[in-house]
Amino acid sequence: MLDATPFLRAYASLRSQKLARKSAAEHQAQTLRKLVWHAQNTKFGQDHNFAEIRSVADYQASVPLRSFEDFRRDYFAASFPLLDDVTWPGRIPYFAASSGTSSGRTKHIPISAEMIRSNSRAGTDLLAHHVRWKKDSDVLGGKSFMLGGSVGMEDLGEGVMSGDLSGIARLNNPRWSAPYVFPNIEEALEADWENKIDRLARLSLDEKIHCIAGTPSWLLLFFERLRAVTDAGKNVKAFYPALDLMVYGGMSFAPYRDIFAEWFPDDDVDWREVYSASEGFVASADRGIDDGMRLNLDIGLFFEFVPIAEWDDPNPTRYWIGNAPPGEYGLILSTCAGLWAYKIGDVVELMDADPPRVKVTGRTSYYLSAFGEHLSGHELEAGVLAAAREIGRNVSEFSVMPLYPGEARSKGQHLFVVELDETPDAGDAARFTKALDAALAAGNEDYEVHRAGDVQLLPPDVAFVAAGGFADWMRARGKLGGQNKVPRVLVDGDVRESLLNFAQEKRVQF
Repeated sequence: MLDATPFLRAYASLRSQKLARKSAAEHQAQTLRKLVWHAQNTKFGQDHNFAEIRSVADYQASVPLRSFEDFRRDYFAASFPLLDDVTWPGRIPYFAASSGTSSGRTKHIPISAEMIRSNSRAGTDLLAHHVRWKKDSDVLGGKSFMLGGSVGMEDLGEGVMSGDLSGIARLNNPRWSAPYVFPNIEEALEADWENKIDRLARLSLDEKIHCIAGTPSWLLLFFERLRAVTDAGKNVKAFYPALDLMVYGGMSFAPYRDIFAEWFPDDDVDWREVYSASEGFVASADRGIDDGMRLNLDIGLFFEFVPIAEWDDPNPTRYWIGNAPPGEYGLILSTCAGLWAYKIGDVVELMDADPPRVKVTGRTSYYLSAFGEHLSGHELEAGVLAAAREIGRNVSEFSVMPLYPGEARSKGQHLFVVELDETPDAGDAARFTKALDAALAAGNEDYEVHRAGDVQLLPPDVAFVAAGGFADWMRARGKLGGQNKVPRVLVDGDVRESLLNFAQEKRVQF
């Protein structure tokens, strides 16, 4: 196999020079002009006077914010799955099937040919960031292993296909890349997650793996399967001695960071976070692990930022890269697949940096305020992590839901369902619960006020489940696999009831 890393280094140098020629605002303004011009004759473009738009201000005045349900109702439902010149020119050839973590309802996110090229370009830029950082890398001297979903597609009619985003990307990889990618198409077709990871674990040990990528939770499950297959120690380099790069994303890394450090005891593997959603490849890390991710400003995505405090307002402030101050925002996307001023549902911290960088801090739906406590996803994660460190454990998974006043209790309460790397004893469980309560109160004044004297809100109820418990729950729901995520906050609905029943049945008894 030809080591293509020298070509990647040359690309990285040229790409860096190109990006430096314009400011971030210039890149984004140009991107928006191209998107609007390209889609001006679509139904959406005609409905919103795209032909008259000349500036960001014009665009924001003409195009209101929309959720996926708004797009489904107003533009997709009438002709789905044949979207011809509806919100993007031509026919949409693919849809990424994306399950909402809290609602469980599948969303079909349009994927155009232009979006496929955009994602590919962003992936190459990620590798460019890596080789600029790790000077001795030969990442393209071996294979890249994407631990993703099945490449099997559902035919929706007239050749329009639906499936996992990772599968769509895999099917559209350029032919020249085949020797550099693991697994091959035949192996990637496997839809049964447990059979798949067992088979891929065994096959991958015979390959020269230089890069591995996936969501943190599923990577950890895969590493455990590798250890079971090899009877080796807790070190990924024992399985893949040539590994240069580990890519993770799709969910907050904070609950998993300490566990990953155990799997990577040395510092010779570069860790790179990506923010790659079904709606677009938003950003990737170009610096250190705590320095945020660099926004992809010129690949067909236009970003807006709504202050999180105004997220539910009918007419919130809409910033863009040209005028957004640092802070926490709900992210808005307009894309080269025909989503316009789209409320993606992620909360990001826009950092004071040039070029612009973001950190994903949660979901707009991951705010828990059933009783006026106003706990953000970031505060919930910080509280669980602080409690785990108090007893010397690592967090494998957790989810939280409100328990409303009723026959079982006279006041509100939060149920935390928690899986640690080692099941605690009764003493540690009590210390965990006390530390969690204290950390939430220290980080959020509203929670502290509501908890004062147990008058309005009872202390947390923590249901510990044994190792592998969440995987069992996801398996029972048919959601075991690389594209599915454990929901962090469940306020209502069938998924909440499912987890509540699971917690009641499987909680560790002390």
